[in-house]
Amino acid sequence: MAEQLKILVVDDESRMRKLVHDFLAKRGYMVIEAEDGEKAVDAFFDEKNKNIALIILDVMMPKMDGWEVVREIRQYSKVPIIMLTAKSEERDELQGFDLGVDEYISKPFSPKILMARVEAILRRSGTSVGEVIEIGGITLDHDAHQVKIDGDPVELSVKEFELLEYFVTNKGLALSREKILNNVWNYDYYGDARTIDTHVKKLRSKMGAKGEYIKTIWGMGYKFEV
Repeated sequence: MAEQLKILVVDDESRMRKLVHDFLAKRGYMVIEAEDGEKAVDAFFDEKNKNIALIILDVMMPKMDGWEVVREIRQYSKVPIIMLTAKSEERDELQGFDLGVDEYISKPFSPKILMARVEAILRRSGTSVGEVIEIGGITLDHDAHQVKIDGDPVELSVKEFELLEYFVTNKGLALSREKILNNVWNYDYYGDARTIDTHVKKLRSKMGAKGEYIKTIWGMGYKFEV
């Protein structure tokens, strides 16, 4: 199970917040709520809410409106922002795009539409995968470049880590050596397929018993299977 992604929902109407909260929670997201702009900014910069993946933000709010919130946050962060707007005036939306808003949804909206937009934006920003992948006792943390096996850290070189990550994200697929070279070594490499075999051998030995997940497909390449 990937780590839960955090979404900050900001709206002064509690009914609206609850509606959005329930839909997001049902899809497995962790929801942080704020009922006005000031609280939203405080919540966003609060240490315990680190790594908020997306903000859903109402425009019309007391104390500090949505635009001010965007201005404040955009000075420090490129976090994706979806604006909820009651009056779909184009000029407002243009102002929003200038400030760095990613998407607009005008009220009233269907929660299904909102969910589709949320998921599309998270996919675009590369966070929907979740930074932490867990599979068969292996925990792979993309951001920290760390691998643990049954909870114990394993020291991998950069290439070994990238190779394991490539295997894990393509689990169950037969991967040719050529495909692995293109995806893990890209264009900065002029070697041959033996390099892959050497790396796989090292990776397997570092993974202990879990090394068996990397299966050899004779005459072709490898396949990662738990």
